[in-house]
Amino acid sequence: MGAARVSCDDMIGRLRIIAVALAACLSVASAGAARAESPVMVELFTSQGCSSCPPADALLAELADRDDVIAMALHVDYWDYIGWKDKFADPAFTKRQKLYAYAAGTRTIYTPQMIVNGREHVVGSKPMKLADLIERHKRTTQTAQVALDRRGDTVSIRVTAKGRAAGDSVIRLAVLTPGETVEIKRGENAGRTLTYRNIVRDIVDLAEWDGNSTFSRSVKVPKGTIAVVFVQADGMGPILAAARAK
Repeated sequence: MGAARVSCDDMIGRLRIIAVALAACLSVASAGAARAESPVMVELFTSQGCSSCPPADALLAELADRDDVIAMALHVDYWDYIGWKDKFADPAFTKRQKLYAYAAGTRTIYTPQMIVNGREHVVGSKPMKLADLIERHKRTTQTAQVALDRRGDTVSIRVTAKGRAAGDSVIRLAVLTPGETVEIKRGENAGRTLTYRNIVRDIVDLAEWDGNSTFSRSVKVPKGTIAVVFVQADGMGPILAAARAK
């Protein structure tokens, strides 16, 4: 059991080194290029009860500090049965993952899984492939734009079309806890103390959007949380634009 934990810790360390190196390389590579107006959204489906997840959680933590990425951790509940209930897990996040699978034409869901801009599915512990996908999506032409202005617990939202019509979509709000450390006492990660970043606590639909009109609204979000507003094409389609307010 101890050997397995050491091996996992070593893997987390290696992934952190790779992630930092990739971030440095990407920063240099994009220094002379136009910066994307909308960050790339990366969703990690994870669980405190999954022994394969800590390396992906560590990779997401590295992404959480990047300006060009919106990294979100969605904790699912289907690992709770093995002896440790994930305090961040929500059946709604499991449903969101299943809807992504359905949209992709498969019934298989797993952890750790990352989904990039609602389109690309990748195992959450593959940093090189993830970096390639992020760079590819940074070059994607955007059809919508999200602007946020936060004053205390009030976030003002403005969504506009950009270029050609974006098509029917949904404007959604995610509320994130910036970080929390958990001592896991049972299950596959028993005895480990793990720190999680950008933990999604709720996702709500704000409005349906036709892809042409301007949408404006102010919403209340708790102080100390991160508000993420994103536009997603109908049917769990691509993320058309996203923005965050801390």
